[in-house]
Amino acid sequence: MAPSRLDARPIGAQHPRVRDLLTVRKDAAPGRIMVEGAWEHDQLLTSAIDPDVFFYCPEASGTDTAGTADRAARVAACASEVYRISEKLLARLTRKGRPDGLISIVRLPVWPADGFRFGDSSLVLVADGVEYAGNLGTLIRTVDAARAACLVLTSRRARRSHPAVYAASRGLVLTTPVLEFDEIATAADWLRAHGFEVLLADPAATGSYRVPAYRGRPTAFVVGSEGGGLAKAWHREGFGAVSIPMLGQADSLNVALSAGILLFEARARKDGW
Repeated sequence: MAPSRLDARPIGAQHPRVRDLLTVRKDAAPGRIMVEGAWEHDQLLTSAIDPDVFFYCPEASGTDTAGTADRAARVAACASEVYRISEKLLARLTRKGRPDGLISIVRLPVWPADGFRFGDSSLVLVADGVEYAGNLGTLIRTVDAARAACLVLTSRRARRSHPAVYAASRGLVLTTPVLEFDEIATAADWLRAHGFEVLLADPAATGSYRVPAYRGRPTAFVVGSEGGGLAKAWHREGFGAVSIPMLGQADSLNVALSAGILLFEARARKDGW
């Protein structure tokens, strides 16, 4: 019987791939993301993405030794490189309080801006200036849940490659299209070129989000950052604005919650439910 890829001797802290992982862990390697944990790797296995590098510590599998070993074998079978690591090294690499010995480096997919085709039922969410990785991951998850075509990022601060994005998106960062535009004007022109009705989510807007019909053309909502709201450049583009009425003392909602309300209202109108 041929030796398993998981049976190799453990590598040390000075191994080049360990140094690579530490760079990815710090979100200092754009385009690659750290995936850690059992359910995280279950999600990875359901995607069409194969890990570049897989690290495995069998001593950290806990009570589910057989299940973890089976999962590790399936990940190893599709990874380009596989390395075994010790518990001591795992403690240095992990982001979890109770690690289970499964860590991968995964390359994030790239979607070209000219590769989309939109119809009247299409939805797009634009997030301007998102600051927190957790919110970015939740926005990705919300875009998927509402069957929106993609998430567009402008004035981006948080990056898709932050490990927290994977967890917050439930792994959907690997399958949900995300576009980034360096300039707000470029993103606005892209939306116009595809015939979108563009609506800015603005707490100061007088029109409720329930007023538009959301029919006859694709719809894009633009939501702002957690602290500063929408950049002034978006307001200069001449698009309409809608608000979510605040009925209590709060003057606004979390950006991900606001996006969910807007997207699902439009999806319900477009699909007739």
